[in-house]
Order: sequence, then C-alpha cells, then structure tokens
Amino acid sequence: MSDGFGSLKVLLADDNQHMRAIIVAILKGVGITHLREANDGAEALQILRDWPADLAIVDFHMQPLDGVEFTHMVRNSTDSKNPYLPIIMMTGFAERSRVVDARDSGVTEFVVKPVTARSIIDRINAVIFHPRPFVRTDDYFGPMRRGIDEPVKARA
Repeated sequence: MSDGFGSLKVLLADDNQHMRAIIVAILKGVGITHLREANDGAEALQILRDWPADLAIVDFHMQPLDGVEFTHMVRNSTDSKNPYLPIIMMTGFAERSRVVDARDSGVTEFVVKPVTARSIIDRINAVIFHPRPFVRTDDYFGPMRRGIDEPVKARA
C-alpha cells in the first residue's frame, strides 16, 4: 500500500492549520517525512521554486490564491518548474461546479473533506502508481480528464 512513499517529497497547502496537522499525521503514518507546508497557493508556488516536490496536496478554498489558481499556474506558467506535478485537490464542498472547476484547472485527483487516511492514501497511490497521461489543447493542459459525466467540448 505505501511502498516507496518514504522518498516522496510532498507539498501541502491549506489555510487551516488544524487540517494541515491532520494531513501531516496521515502522511507521516505511511512513511512520508519530506514535507513542506504552505498557508495558501501563493506560498506553495514560492516553495516550488526552490523545492522540487513530487506531489502537491492543496485545498480548494484559500486566500489570496486558491487551489484552482495554484493548479492553473503550476500547469501553465512559463516559469513552472514541473507542469506535470501530481496535484490532489481537497475541498469541504463537493458541488459539481467545484469538481468541474478543479478538473478543468488540471487537478490530478480530488478528495472531499472530511478526509480519511484511506482517501488520502488511495489518491496518492493513484497519482504515483497509476498516473494518467497528460493532454494539451488550446485551452487545457493537464491529466486526461475523467470521472465527470458531462461531455467535454470538442477541441480543434
């Protein structure tokens, strides 16, 4: 279940210190010790400039830069060090519009709060051991989108 997790470098961005503590405890419980924490997407982007994370776990709602904006910048900024970074989005709100926003920004996986150790571990296993291919279109760059019943517009 957690083979190979010990060497992973994980960036965790959430503006709620209590939630970060819960996620850190889960990560340390499966042997992940290379961790950096950020209070928001802007701080997380700054960390990525100097620290090559293997995976980012980010909250949807943060100020001043939320998880969707963070993901879009990681995927599309010309100065992004790793546009292929696996990104797991967390949210306390599972409305379809939020899931679609996260998917369309290039999020790799999605987990709804309250998180469980199993839900986090399952998403990490998915992004590390079963990565989806990346696609580029005129208005999207990220992992092949799936899991939403809505038809994707045809792209020229």
